[in-house]
Amino acid sequence: MAPIPGSVKRYSGDMDLGERCAYQVLGKGTPVYSSDGQSVGTVTHVLDVPSEDVFDGVIIDAAPGGGGHRFVDADDVADIHERGLVLKLDIAACADLPEPSANPGVMRANIDSIATGHSDDRHAKLRRAWDLISGRR
Repeated sequence: MAPIPGSVKRYSGDMDLGERCAYQVLGKGTPVYSSDGQSVGTVTHVLDVPSEDVFDGVIIDAAPGGGGHRFVDADDVADIHERGLVLKLDIAACADLPEPSANPGVMRANIDSIATGHSDDRHAKLRRAWDLISGRR
C-alpha cells in the first residue's frame, strides 16, 4: 500500500498533516512529531533570518502545560506540513534535544562538526533562539 500524500505513517495508521509547505507557514502551536510518529510538543518560535530566507530551526514546548522549551535545528527537520512538523529524530533522540540558553555550549562535537564548523553554526542558532524567547530580539 502506498503512503498517503501529506501524512505520516504511525503504528496506529495514517495521520493527515495536510500538504507539505514552507517554514514560513509554521505558527505557534503547530504540533511536532518524532520520526516514529510520536507527539513531541508544539512550536513556540520559528528561528529564521528573513532577509536571507534562511530557516535555522524551531523552539518547541515539549512539556504539557508549558515550560519545556527545546531547540530543534533545521537539519533535524524532516518535513513541514500545514498541520504538523515532522522531525528526523525518533522519540528517544528527541529526549536529548537541548534547551535554548544564553551561552549554549557545543552540543555534539565530532571530527566532522569541527572540520565543517557545524558546532559554531549551532552555537549561533541557540544564541538567536535564546535572544528570541528572552525578549532581546
